[in-house]
Parts: sequence; C-alpha cells; structure tokens
Amino acid sequence: MFRERQKMKILHLLYESKGDYFGIGGVGFRAYEIYKHLRDRHDITLLCKKYPGAQNKEIEGLRHIFVGTESKSLTKTLLSYAYQAVMFVKRHADEFDIIIEEFSPAIPTFLHAFTKKPVILQVQGYTGTLYFKKYNPAYALMLYIMEHLRPRFYKKFIFISAETVKKLLPENLSPSPSPPPVKGGGRGLDASSGVGKSIAVIPNGVSPELLDTQPSEGDYILYIGRIDIYGKGLDILIKAYREFYKSFPDIRLVIAGDGRDMEAFKAEIMTLPDHVRKNIELLGWVSGDKKVEVINRALCVVFPSRHEVQSIALSEARACGKAVIVSDITEFSEVIQKRAGIYFKKEEAISLAKSMTNLVTNNERKEMGQRGRDLVKDYTWDKIALKYQEFLYRVLERYKYLNQIIISNAE
Repeated sequence: MFRERQKMKILHLLYESKGDYFGIGGVGFRAYEIYKHLRDRHDITLLCKKYPGAQNKEIEGLRHIFVGTESKSLTKTLLSYAYQAVMFVKRHADEFDIIIEEFSPAIPTFLHAFTKKPVILQVQGYTGTLYFKKYNPAYALMLYIMEHLRPRFYKKFIFISAETVKKLLPENLSPSPSPPPVKGGGRGLDASSGVGKSIAVIPNGVSPELLDTQPSEGDYILYIGRIDIYGKGLDILIKAYREFYKSFPDIRLVIAGDGRDMEAFKAEIMTLPDHVRKNIELLGWVSGDKKVEVINRALCVVFPSRHEVQSIALSEARACGKAVIVSDITEFSEVIQKRAGIYFKKEEAISLAKSMTNLVTNNERKEMGQRGRDLVKDYTWDKIALKYQEFLYRVLERYKYLNQIIISNAE
C-alpha cells in the first residue's frame, strides 16, 4: 500500500498511552490506530508521561519510553512530563528524523525551541472560553492563553478538524495542492501558508470491520465515550433521560466508557429516583467485539457534548449504521447537514429529551444510519495512516531540501 521510500525514525510525544493510570482518550487511540498501519514501515518511539507502574517497553510493536514523575496527581504528572520531555528531546533529537508533538495547553513544552529537527504540532481540539466553566479563573486563564499562544511559534501542523484551524490559525487557512486531500465533506483539507509553514487536516478514522456489521436494535439508547461530565454533557444526558423515562420506561440508558469523572458521575446517577436509576447501566470501558455488539444493539447513540473536535465514537457509531443524536455545536454540523441523525439545543435537557423521543419513534432511523455510514466509509484507519505518512514525508523532504540549500550557501 505504501510506496517505497525511506524508513523514518519517528519520535511522537504522546502524553497518554495504553495502561495509563489516568486513562486514555481519543488522542492516544488515534496514535495507536495510525501507527498500527505504519509500525512495520518505520521505527516509531512514543515518549509518554510516566504513571505509577509504567516501565519502558514495547507495546503493540511500538517502543514506549516514559518520562516524568510517578504520581497520582495529574497536574504534577503533566508538568514533570513537560520538563522531562524537553530534556529528552535536547539529548536525543539527533537519533530521529522527525518529531510529532501532541498539543495540550497544560503541557508547556515549546519544543520547537530545543531542536532543529522538524517538529509537527498535532492539534486535536479547541476549548476556548469553556475553560472558564471547567476550572478556577487563574488556571483557566493560563490554559486559554497557552491554547492561543503556543501554536503561533510552530510552523508545521496536523489538525483533526478544519474548524479548529479556523479558530486557532484562521490567517493560515489556504489551499495547498500536495498531498491530495481525503475525499468528502472538506474533512481532508490540506492547507499551507507562508515560507516553511505547512498545515494538514487529517481526520480520525474508523475500523473497516465496522462497515460490514449488520445493525440490529435492542431496548436502549447508548452513550459511548469518555466519562467527562462537563465536556461530554453527561449531566444534561441524565436530566434528559429522567424526563424521557416518563414516556418510555421500557427503554434503558446504557453508558459505555471510563474516565476521571466516573465516581462523580455515579454519584450524580444516585440522585435519581430508584425506578429511573435502575434503568441506567454503566458498562465501563468496552473495546473490540464487545464495543461493536454494544453499538449494534442500540436504538440510537447520543452525543450531548458541550464541546468536541471530531469524535471517534461518533464516527464508529455511524460506521455501524446507527442514527445519532448530537448537540447543536459546530463540530457536529455534518450530522445535521447530511441528515444522519437529529440535534438538540446544547445544554438543554428538555430539548435532548424531546430529540430522544423523536428518534426512537422515527421510522427513518435505519435510513439515517445508512447515510451516516456512507459519510465515513472512506475514512478507514489504513487510509488515514497513508495520509499521515505522506504528510510526514512531505515535511521531512522539505526539511532536507532547505538544509541542502543552507549547506550549499555556506560553502
């Protein structure tokens, strides 16, 4: 599948990894899925944050190196990771051809200043003013400033969504002819602006086997994803389900996922009346065949997020041919435009309850699900990995070309 070119030595600063005490979300999941298709072609090292019990080793054919402080405090872990990651790059950058850094405002590395090797900043999300609703004002202000400031110092980017480019680097959004974009919906936009600056939008993918599943319907509405009460709107979902239950007591709510908010989420569920609470099932983290089964048997899948980038869980639900309910945030607009589901007003539980009612009584659920499947069928992870590889080659080849010019001029 991949054209014959040099083997790259790739260093990827990945702050979450499999087995992580603090859990793994879309950032880590994306990396493992992409590198699953590239690990036989390239030498890949993941530089991950240390957590209690973490040991340097090979996991799924990928070299893992853990740096930072072993701590159960996430803040301490992230800050120590930022410092130790910079030190690692200063000492070992010459051992690699190219470096990918996952962007997080909470990890202030400014890595570009510590190496001359090409560094690509991969940006998987944008939070903006929502920080002020999640954290204390001082910490929120720091995150907000870092989110807008740090990308300005980098020249090479991978974004997951063109919407995020518009929010963080709007002045740099302009068409570029190479590499060719992924087809469909503008999600494969590649852009570039200015000397030495390059921006690629490479979306998340889906596993091809999901496209071959035969959807069925059970007796529940499903939420699948990270247990993040505020960001994912799970407090809204619980309130909405309480209202929905009044008319549909035979339809359960199933929650599949894990995260740091799990205990707080369980406590919130405990505030519901017994008869409602007994209709809510928490599955925890699901993967593989179990995840496919859980999605396939749902009446529909709900995504009540207050903010989102490009939800992998949403793509997987659509790949399985499921109609979805989404909040009316910009990042979910494709669902509405392509009639692959229905929406509700963000943060409004009554609106969500009405949308749940509308969808479970709608005879067009299967047609909506098929339209959703059609939207993601060209975004399998093997194709996404190819786009990712091509962009890395492009950046590396330009870096070598510019170095040759510098050397020639010096002579």
